[in-house]
Amino acid sequence: MQYNPQKIEKKWQKTWEKKGFYRAKDFAKSKKFYVLVEFPYPSGHGLHVGHVRSYVSLDAVARKKRMQGFNVLYPMGWDAFGLPAENYAIKTGIHPSITVKKNITNFKRQMISLGLSFDWSREINTSNPDYYKWTQWIFLKLFENGLAYKKRMPINWCSSCKIGLANEEVVEGKCERCGAQAVVKEKEQWMLKITKYADRLINDLDKVDYLEKIKTQQINWIGKSHGLEEEWQVEGMDLKLKTFTTWSHTSWGSTFMVVAPEHPIIAELVKGTEKEKEAKMFAQKLIQEKIADPVNAEKEKKGFFIGRYVVNHLNGRRMPIFIANFAIYDYGTGIVKCTPAHDQRDFEFAKEYDLEIIPIIHPAGKTPFDPEKMKGAFTGEGVMMNAGQFDGMDTEKARKAIGDYTVKKGNGRWTVNYKLRDWVFSRQHYWGEPIPIIHCQKCGQVSVPEKDLPVKLPFVKKYQPTGTGESPLSAIASWVNVKCPKCKGLAKRETDTMPNWAGSSWYFMRYLDPKNNRKITDPKKLKYWMPIDWYNGGMEHTTLHLLYSRFWYKFLYDIKIVPQPEPYAKRSSHGIILAQDGQKMSKSRGNVINPDEVVKKYGADALRLYEMFMGPFDQMIAWDEKGIVGVKRFLDRFWGLVLSSANNKKSDKEIRSAFNRLIKKITDDLDNAKFNTAVAAFMEFSNLVSSNQNKTGKDIIKELLSLFAPFAPHIAEELWLQLGFKGSVHLQKWPGYNQKLIKKEKITLIVQINGKVRDRIETAADISENEARKIALSGEKIKKWLEEKPPRKIIYVKGKLINIVI
Repeated sequence: MQYNPQKIEKKWQKTWEKKGFYRAKDFAKSKKFYVLVEFPYPSGHGLHVGHVRSYVSLDAVARKKRMQGFNVLYPMGWDAFGLPAENYAIKTGIHPSITVKKNITNFKRQMISLGLSFDWSREINTSNPDYYKWTQWIFLKLFENGLAYKKRMPINWCSSCKIGLANEEVVEGKCERCGAQAVVKEKEQWMLKITKYADRLINDLDKVDYLEKIKTQQINWIGKSHGLEEEWQVEGMDLKLKTFTTWSHTSWGSTFMVVAPEHPIIAELVKGTEKEKEAKMFAQKLIQEKIADPVNAEKEKKGFFIGRYVVNHLNGRRMPIFIANFAIYDYGTGIVKCTPAHDQRDFEFAKEYDLEIIPIIHPAGKTPFDPEKMKGAFTGEGVMMNAGQFDGMDTEKARKAIGDYTVKKGNGRWTVNYKLRDWVFSRQHYWGEPIPIIHCQKCGQVSVPEKDLPVKLPFVKKYQPTGTGESPLSAIASWVNVKCPKCKGLAKRETDTMPNWAGSSWYFMRYLDPKNNRKITDPKKLKYWMPIDWYNGGMEHTTLHLLYSRFWYKFLYDIKIVPQPEPYAKRSSHGIILAQDGQKMSKSRGNVINPDEVVKKYGADALRLYEMFMGPFDQMIAWDEKGIVGVKRFLDRFWGLVLSSANNKKSDKEIRSAFNRLIKKITDDLDNAKFNTAVAAFMEFSNLVSSNQNKTGKDIIKELLSLFAPFAPHIAEELWLQLGFKGSVHLQKWPGYNQKLIKKEKITLIVQINGKVRDRIETAADISENEARKIALSGEKIKKWLEEKPPRKIIYVKGKLINIVI
C-alpha cells in the first residue's frame, strides 16, 4: 500500500472528533496545560498559510503535552466583530451576520482539514449575544469603577464615508474602507483609563516568560519617563502653558515654544486675534500632512507664529509661540519648550525661522560655544553656562538643582510621563458590541441593568454610515428611545459600538466556561485553568492586543473576578510568511497561498511539516514550493521505511542510541519552539534508518511513530493501524529516553589550525582535553602545519573540536 494522504486524512479527522480525543476535562487530577493561539477574524478570504504556521506548531506542542499525561486545553473561536465584515457587507450588500456565519463555516472546515487538535466543544464567537453579554458586563464594571469615561477629542474622519475612523483604519492617510483622504475632526469618544495601569503593566513583566523583544515592545509602547512639568505664563492672557521635559536644566536656554497642530489650546490662544483664521488653516494643513505621510511629515520643519509669547520663568525672556509639525500631541502635554542649542530638532527649526540660539552647556575643559558658529545642537553632558547662579555646575547635578529651583518657585513639579494614552474605545460603526449605557437628561450616563444584558445589536437593513458621524444605530428610533433605568423618564441609548479589540481582550477566559449564562466564567474553572501556560500570536499584536488584554485582566483581578494579575505565563510570537516573491501576501498582488490547494496537492501532514521546517519559528520567511515538494518526498520515504522495518524484531545498539538522542532532541525542541530543527532531526534519523534497515526493529518503529505523531498526526495514526498496534498513537505515552544510551561511544573530533579545518579524528566520546591535545598534536597533518614550533594557544570544545592557534 502506497502513502496516499488524501485517502487517509479525512478518515482520521472524523474518527478523532467522534471519539472526542481532544476534549479537555475540567478539574482532572492530572496537571493542566493551557495552550492558546490567537483566534482569527473570519474574513471572506479564508485561512492563509500564515495562520497555519502558528496553529500547527502549537498543535504539536499540545499533542506532545497530552502524551506526557497533561490535561491539555487547546481551544479555538472567532473574533467576529469589526470593520472588515462591515466593509464587505457594504460592498456586497450582504448583511455582516450572514457573511460572518458563512466565513466561520469555511474557516472551521479548513482547520479540521489540517488535523488540528482543537477542543471544538468550547468554540466561541465574539458576535454571539451570549458571548458579548459578558463583554458589555466588563465595560459596565469599568464604567462603575471610574475607568470608562467620555471625552471630546480629535478623531480621524473620512470625508467620503462621513464616519469616524480608528487609527488602524487609516492607511497612508486614507480611509481603509473607500480610499478617500482622512481628515481630523473633534468628537466625543468613550475612553478607557489604561494609563492608570501603566506602572503595573511594566512592572509585572518580571512575573512572566515573554520573549525579550516582546517585553521591550510593551515597555517602549508605554514609554514611562521621569521629568519636570513646567508652567509658562502667556503674555496678555490669564493662561499658562504646560510642558514636560526630562532635561529640566535646559530651560535656561529655551528661546521659543511649539504647540502640536491637533492641540485644542490653539483655538484659545488665537481666538479673536488677526491670526485666528490663518493659524487654524495652518494647523489643519499640518494634520493632513501627518495623516498622509506620518513617516516623512516631520522631515521638513514647518511652523507658524501665532502672534503670542510666553515668559521664561527662569530669566524673563520672551519666547514666541509657534504651531509646529514636530510637536507630538500624544506625548507629554503636546506643547514643547525649545532649546535650539541643545536639541537638533529645535536647532533646525530655529535656523529655519531665524530664532535665537543660546548655548547653556559646554563640554568640560573646552571653550564655550559661539552660537553663530554652531553647525548643530550639542546634546551631550558638560558644564552649565549662561545659567545664572548655576554657571559652572556639571549638568548631571544641574538637572536636579534647576528642577528643584523651578518647583520651589512654584513654576513646576516633578512628575512621571507616559507615551501611553487612554484607550479610544468607541466606534461609529454598526458591526460591533453596543455600549451598554443610557443617556438621561436628568440622571446623566446610566448603566444598563445587568439583568437587561445583553443589549443586542439589532438586525437592520441599513447598516451603511449615516453621514452625520453617528453610528447607524442612531437612526433606529425604536431601539434608541428607552426609559431611564433610574428615574423612568425618557432617555436614549448610547449608539456607538465597541472596537474589535473588545471581544479579544478576554476571550481566553470564556473558553473555560463557554455556556455559563450566570457568570463570566466559573471562579473554580478560572482557578484551575489560569494562567495560560503558553500563548502564541503574531508580533503585530504584541503591543495593542497584548496590552489591552493584560489591562482588562488586571482590572478583573482588582475586582476579584480572576485569581492572578497576569493572564499569560508565557508568550511567544511567530514570524510572518511572505509570498514566494518575497513580498507580503495580499489579494491585490495575487500572491496569496491558500492552504486548501496545498492540502489537496500534497496532504495536510506535508503542509504541517513544511510550515514547521521552513525556518526558525520567530523569523519572517518566504514560501517556497520546492520546500513542500521535498517534505512530501520525505513522508513518502518515511512511509516505506516504517513498513519495511516493522518485520525486524529488535534494533541494534547504534540505532537505539541514535533514537534516544532523537527523543531528547524532539522533546527539548518542542518545549523551546525549535520546530524546524525538530523536523530536521527526524529527517536525519530517517536517513540513518534507511542505511541500516535490517538493524532497525519494530521496538524502535513503535516509539518513532509516537514521537512523530504530534508533527504529522494522520500518517502516524495510519501506520500505527497498519502495523497492528492497539488503540490510537495519540493516546500513547510520550517516549522517554535512556540517559546512558544518549552518550555517543565515538565522535569525530575536528582539528583546526587558526580556525580552519585541517584534520578529523575518530575518538572516544568521553575523551579528556589532555588526551585530545596529545592525539591532535601527534597527527601527521597537524605536524606539517606546526613546523616543530609550539602552538600559541589551544582551544578545546568538548566532544566537538580542538582549535590550535599558531
